[in-house]
Amino acid sequence: MNKSVLSLATTCALAALALTACGSGGGAGSEDAGSGPGRKVTLKLVAADYGDKESNSSKAYWKGLAAAFTAAHPDITVDVQVVNWNDIDKQVKTMIQSGNVPDVLQTGGYADKVADDLLYKAEDVLSVDTRANLIDSLARAGSVNGVQYGIPFVSSARAFFYNKAVLQQAGITRPPTTWDELREDAALIKAKVPGVTPYALPLGPEEAQGESMLWELGNGGGPTGKDGTYTLDSQANVDTFRWLRSSLVDPGLTYANPASTDRKTAFADFAAGKAAMLNGHPSLITMARDGKVDYGVAPVPGKTGPLASTLGVADWMMAFKKNGHRDQVRSFLDFVYTKDNTLRFYETYNLMPVTQDALREMTADGKHPDLEPFFALLPGATFYPLGDTSWEAVSAELKKSVGSAVAGDPAKVLGDLEKKARDAVANK
Repeated sequence: MNKSVLSLATTCALAALALTACGSGGGAGSEDAGSGPGRKVTLKLVAADYGDKESNSSKAYWKGLAAAFTAAHPDITVDVQVVNWNDIDKQVKTMIQSGNVPDVLQTGGYADKVADDLLYKAEDVLSVDTRANLIDSLARAGSVNGVQYGIPFVSSARAFFYNKAVLQQAGITRPPTTWDELREDAALIKAKVPGVTPYALPLGPEEAQGESMLWELGNGGGPTGKDGTYTLDSQANVDTFRWLRSSLVDPGLTYANPASTDRKTAFADFAAGKAAMLNGHPSLITMARDGKVDYGVAPVPGKTGPLASTLGVADWMMAFKKNGHRDQVRSFLDFVYTKDNTLRFYETYNLMPVTQDALREMTADGKHPDLEPFFALLPGATFYPLGDTSWEAVSAELKKSVGSAVAGDPAKVLGDLEKKARDAVANK
């Protein structure tokens, strides 16, 4: 699977929640060697941090959940390690190379671990009921060659956020729908609202692959072509970065050095009223409210109109085979995916669910009208080429260097990245 467009049209209304299970049966079998009843086992969990500061770090969620799980399963303890998004891929790679492999990992991708034959199949570490509760289209996106290894953990879509007060000060009556309108609005904001970054362009290593893909989609480009092969240096992508440099970076309508500016900085600036416009996901809603920012949400502007297909994102849970803790991992993951535990995470970070029972709850309780625009965007969303086992290596290279395309020669930067992508495909 080189480009996964996850159709969630049937999940955006209560009437369409009778989704089928991904797979059936399997996974019980005999216990792994050395994992019999009464044997005390410690599971190692490594998870990404969805918080933007210590006070809302994901550590609190995972440690509380681990303690509750051990109270119900005294023979299993869970050692929790939460790592920021900038470092988690690198740290996990080091763990794997040193043989210090976690039992459970929650991060942004899974397919490279499948290529190295490191992971349990989903059916081995989830009960039939838990698998049946996953939203089917998301569960399918966790598959490589028709076999599910990645277990969806959260989902979201990208939309355009704008500060209503700042736009009003600049005399702007509606959010931009095209690149030219965005540039014109940014110039007005720079002239009339000093001290505010007109457009926050984060192309630093935290999530450069996401911001760059959103802009590429707006010009008919993207990381892959229709046949699924990498097209990082396509003319459409080169032209996109030339426009960013000439229209936003050079005129000072965004950060001076987008390549060293991370998403968390852009989000924090928007939540503090220091940035007027940016692309964001639902967790920015909570931050903006906490900062008392009167914000609006709109489709992402493209070159000639709003994106027909925005970027959709799913983050993943996976279980490693090395330590032989299959049955304990199954008990833990079944606990993680109970409705109350998933809801607690979704509502803490204003993210969208991957399970049917949580979706029913969130759409019926009237507490989440702010997520409705994102549910509306998901049916036509375009996702990273998640099932391509080379994607994690390619994504890592994008994070490191695609931002430099707005400072130097985009054709050279993207050409170098395309060569690395082809090498990653050849070596997978």
